[in-house]
Amino acid sequence: QVQLVESGGGWVQAGGSLRLSCVTSGTIDSPVSRFIPMGWYRQAPGKQRELVALFTIGGNTDYADSVQGRFTISRDDAEKTMYLQMNSLKPEDTGLYLCYAKRLRDGVWYDTNYWGQGTQVTVSS
Repeated sequence: QVQLVESGGGWVQAGGSLRLSCVTSGTIDSPVSRFIPMGWYRQAPGKQRELVALFTIGGNTDYADSVQGRFTISRDDAEKTMYLQMNSLKPEDTGLYLCYAKRLRDGVWYDTNYWGQGTQVTVSS
């Protein structure tokens, strides 16, 4: 079983900040397999799910153009908790923010993404 739990969402006025967290845990093939949090997506009403920020397999970061310079993705050293620091928030950042993780076993990354339930972010103008 794999669990991802997001938190930190809420209501904020435009220009404000929020910090989201994503905590991962997994018992599949434990401890040989690890479930590494990799990135954040968001889903706004009536819109497709869009990528916000991610870690590449190599550990680099990548951001959607719309959040570049305002959002920062990070992970703790144990690679179990991932964060998304969101500054200078805009109404268009409103949505359900979901994190995902990938399985790493013996140096091999598996394709399947594991998802959390999401945390709602609402930015008012």
